[in-house]
Amino acid sequence: MQAVFPQLEEHGATLVALTPQLAEHNSTMIDKNELGFDLLSDPGNVYADALGLRFEVPEQVRAIYLSFGIDLSKHNGDASGTLPMPGRIVVDSDGIVRAVDVGPDYTKRPEPEKTVSDAAALG
Repeated sequence: MQAVFPQLEEHGATLVALTPQLAEHNSTMIDKNELGFDLLSDPGNVYADALGLRFEVPEQVRAIYLSFGIDLSKHNGDASGTLPMPGRIVVDSDGIVRAVDVGPDYTKRPEPEKTVSDAAALG
């Protein structure tokens, strides 16, 4: 999304990302990846759950994550073992949802250019 961030700004859009990571890990990610947009923390995936977008990562998958050095409990600050479904929600200036792309397969994410075209359509 960083690559299309300037285009989104040209259309008057604000980009934020929501993550269950603790704020300290978000800061590291922002610095490491030189992100120009905010990462908001959703501890325990409470908001993702309210949207019906939270799922529990199976124990076997958590073990695989740990073998790669990904400790969900450490990064997210809770032992829920949950993650949000990857997705994108485009909301207009009146707070009306205009486009949604969400799916349970984390390997399939909306193309950033789709977000740009959705933002342009609002203008």
